[in-house]
Amino acid sequence: MEQKIRVLYVDDEVNNLKSFKATFRRIFKVYTAESGKEGLELFNTTPIDVLITDQRMPEMSGIELLMAVKEINPEPIRILLTGYSDINAVIDAINKGQVYRYLSKPWQEDELRVTIESAYEVFKLRRENKELLTKLERANNQLEFLLRQRLLS
Repeated sequence: MEQKIRVLYVDDEVNNLKSFKATFRRIFKVYTAESGKEGLELFNTTPIDVLITDQRMPEMSGIELLMAVKEINPEPIRILLTGYSDINAVIDAINKGQVYRYLSKPWQEDELRVTIESAYEVFKLRRENKELLTKLERANNQLEFLLRQRLLS
């Protein structure tokens, strides 16, 4: 059986966190954090596949969190969720945080579930691609070694 998708949802509104966890805990392995700082701490100690963050939070915005996470580990897929239609936030998120998707609050359960699942597919494919490239490099190095051995004998 395949493991559950590990999702970290960061939002300063506790009711949103409770609602998210109640909605998705049976489908995904859900982690929640009430601030960017708490989200970063969790991200540093817990394997995460998909990160969803609210944009407007005190102390650290969602974009700042996405940029910090990208520096630590760019592999998990990043999604920005906000109730504000701030086009500059969306542009910043795309340019600085390299978000996979931007979703509006209040989120729709089906749309968010499908977005998380498709984000995980991208995450998995990127990881598999990286593993295949590593194997290919290793095989190429072995072939080069064998070719040199042949040329020397």
